[in-house]
Amino acid sequence: MQLTEGFCETNRKEALRVLEKGVSAALSAATLTIEAMCGIAGYSIDPGAGIARTLAAQALLAGIAERGNDAVGYAHRSAGRRSSVHKRRAGASALLHDVFVPQDSTEVLIHVRDYTKGHPTIEANNHPVRHGDVIGIHNGVIANDEKLFAAHGFERHEPGMSVDTEAIFALVEAFGSCGKTLEQLRGSMASAWLDCREPEVLYLARGAARPLWVGSATEGTFFASTEHALEVLEYFMRLPLEKEQLEEGTLLRFEHGRETQRERFHPDRRYDETPLPAVRAPEERESCLRLLSALAAAA
Repeated sequence: MQLTEGFCETNRKEALRVLEKGVSAALSAATLTIEAMCGIAGYSIDPGAGIARTLAAQALLAGIAERGNDAVGYAHRSAGRRSSVHKRRAGASALLHDVFVPQDSTEVLIHVRDYTKGHPTIEANNHPVRHGDVIGIHNGVIANDEKLFAAHGFERHEPGMSVDTEAIFALVEAFGSCGKTLEQLRGSMASAWLDCREPEVLYLARGAARPLWVGSATEGTFFASTEHALEVLEYFMRLPLEKEQLEEGTLLRFEHGRETQRERFHPDRRYDETPLPAVRAPEERESCLRLLSALAAAA
């Protein structure tokens, strides 16, 4: 990994260690029976926190970049404003430099896609995905999405949409953000969403199979598909986190960076997946970490 001038030798070696640890973890994960595709990340922070919002989002994006390159996107929301969504049909490296999060933002969602259902040529299929008042991101496969749309009389948010993820947010809009709602889903899931009916609140849920990590600090809470992504954030933001891997069947509610509710639910596990490589786009990982090093040095 080639770092920019201005990084001392100690920082260069530490960045390499972070990168190498992520590669090692990914190779180790390849022995699991169910593998992740897509990557999710984001944060909920206090409005007065002195966190550089854009750099934090860029660090998290670089940390999950290896998990897919079919599409990339992010959303941010500030107090009293609707969510702003940005997507690109490309890998994370194509968007990283252009990421911009206003300094008054309190919630951010980030996603890289390795698509399974809902072709990425239709922008509405790419994440963050919207259904009515809810916008969110998802890593996993919802196997009963079409049955849920039919059973509840839901209509797609936009014509031509077919992404299975939309079923999560259609249920949330109709029945609320609670464990009972999520128990209607069959498949694998790690997800986060914003509901415009609940300003300044972020929801985070781990269902079956897919990994999800949370890192807490005084300034707020950060999340990502992997511990490695949180370590990238820690390094580039110089922000120590208290990290936790969520158990399957956990729903969290955050407001201004603080956990305000934790609920357990019973995910439907009647679903098997074909194992996939844990690292889907290694070239994206390397490109993004090089670019992030330059962006951090210039910040």
